Order: sequence, then C-alpha cells, then structure tokens
Amino acid sequence: MGDLFQQVNDDQDIIKNLMAKIPGFKGYIERENRRASDKVLRELIAQRYEEAWKRVSSLQRDLVREGELILVGDLESAALKLRQFADRIKTAAYGYSGFFDAVKINEDELKALYEYDLTLMNSVDVITRAIENVETSIGGDGLPAAVRNLTSQAQDSVDLYNRRSEVFLSFGEQQ
Repeated sequence: MGDLFQQVNDDQDIIKNLMAKIPGFKGYIERENRRASDKVLRELIAQRYEEAWKRVSSLQRDLVREGELILVGDLESAALKLRQFADRIKTAAYGYSGFFDAVKINEDELKALYEYDLTLMNSVDVITRAIENVETSIGGDGLPAAVRNLTSQAQDSVDLYNRRSEVFLSFGEQQ
C-alpha cells in the first residue's frame, strides 16, 4: 500500500516539486497524492470485483444448462452483493481529505487505513477461491454448500467495506 502512495509522490513533475517548497502547499500536495493513490486503489479493487461478478454471472448460465435452477437464485444473491461492493468502491469519495479537515490523522492512523484498504484488496482473493469452489462443484453434491459459501463471502465483503467508516470515526474519538 505504501508503494502506491510513494509511486504517486515519485511521479510528481518538477513544478509540483517546486511548489512543495512553498509554505503550506506541501500539505495540500500530500492530501492530493493520498487522494490520487486512493483513487487508483479503489479502481483496481472495483475492477477485480467486477471480474468476479462476471464470473458469477457466467456460473449462473452454467447452472441453468446443468438444470440446477433452484441454485440460480442463490447465486444471484452472491452476484448482487459483489456488484454492490464494486459499485460502492467506485462511487465512494476518493481520498481522505474530508476527514483530514475535521480530524488530524497521524502516520500510524494513515498506515492503519492503508492496511485496511489492503484487506479490502485481499478480500477479492477469498471471493475468487469461493467462485472456483462453485465451478468445481457443479454436478456434485457439494454445489449447494459451495453456493452458500460464496454468498456468505460476498456478504462479508460488503460488511468489510461498511466498517471502513468506523475506522475513520475512531480517529476522531482518539483526539
């Protein structure tokens, strides 16, 4: 996560570097860089969840072909949760600037936010494994359990995203 923020910082042109020397302007640039790195991260997370959603949509067609119509609705629940997660990530405000205005976030807290975002990024790996489990279970007795697991993991992702605001609010309580 730190690499992403560092990359944005390193990619500044010479004018930004010069402007960083102006009193008070450096903090503005740092906030803008945080916002830019947050945007890149969110776009990547949303893209990976959209890919997972497409795979689940494809699995629904496979279930129809296999005659497993009763599980199509259950799989639709997982697909909707994945779509909801991707949409929330894409439409959330970028950066931490709104919270920086009201709450001063120190380096440890910023690190905690980046670690939290990394957890969001890693959650798609759990979803991917659950999708793979459904794929390999088609035609077998374990299919209903695999679909329930995928739906549960998809809900966990939505819940994980919903807890992000709690991370921000806890910083204000520590002040």
